[in-house]
Amino acid sequence: MSFADVPTVPVEEVPASPYTDAVLLDVRESDEWANGHAPDAVHIPMSDVPARIDEIDIDAVVYVVCRSGGRSMNVVPYLNQNGFEAFNVAGGMVAWQKSGRPLVADDGRAAKIF
Repeated sequence: MSFADVPTVPVEEVPASPYTDAVLLDVRESDEWANGHAPDAVHIPMSDVPARIDEIDIDAVVYVVCRSGGRSMNVVPYLNQNGFEAFNVAGGMVAWQKSGRPLVADDGRAAKIF
């Protein structure tokens, strides 16, 4: 599968929080997550996805995001091969911040992706 074959959506097509029939899965590392993430996103670093796949709602549409789209581009095919309906979020959290979508940080400070 080439990257062109990975189902991808722009940030604007990700439903707003709170999510009902969707999951926003953030696959960045913990330090990246702590600096800023989308409210109500699920955080599972990319390397932990296989071991923690049961934490993702298989009945939901899964939108996978990382910093700029590379890691999520690798996770989406894995999820889809395992029965999920998953989409890569184009441009990742950089595009998320640029589009003005909400961000939060774990310690209450101003969230920042870049």
